[in-house]
Amino acid sequence: MDIVQIIEIVALVMGIPYMIFEVLQKNTMWYFGFFTSTACAIQFFLESNWANMGLNIYYVGMAFWGLYQWKKDSAEVEADVHLTRLSPKMALLSASIFIVGTGLLVWLLTILNDSNPWLDALSTCLCVVGMIWLAKSIPYHWILWIIGDTILVIMCFLAGKYWMTLLYVAYVIASTYGFFHWRKKGEYVSTIGNY
Repeated sequence: MDIVQIIEIVALVMGIPYMIFEVLQKNTMWYFGFFTSTACAIQFFLESNWANMGLNIYYVGMAFWGLYQWKKDSAEVEADVHLTRLSPKMALLSASIFIVGTGLLVWLLTILNDSNPWLDALSTCLCVVGMIWLAKSIPYHWILWIIGDTILVIMCFLAGKYWMTLLYVAYVIASTYGFFHWRKKGEYVSTIGNY
């Protein structure tokens, strides 16, 4: 077993409680997310998968903002799951990030000889927007995770990263459950001042 496989196993072991706490919307999720993303960033660095490495570095930073955001929002409602509506402004910003980001990443990843620039760029940009929506507790982030993680299942499987494939398969299953769980258990917080 080489170092990449060991890191993949660490990411898998840390990723399981991460997704459980995400579905249950527990602040502990962000701590596990920090460590899972750090392991994934290292693993993708060692494999020269630049967009996914950058995505996981972004996740590390978002863990701090997400924890802050969730603590603030959970103080406003007593429900198990606090939700925020997708505002037109956030929808426009998200679409812009996705479209412009995908185009720029395909161009950059092609220059860097990425093995699959289109899938890498699509999954990265879907997940960037998904993480913003997750931190804001917008329930439709689950749909973005289902699509983005399905792309990552394909990419990891084709690259022979079977532990990471298993992790992303688990993420797709958890995201499907999470979507319905959040819709059933969630309560919307005030949207005044939300971007």
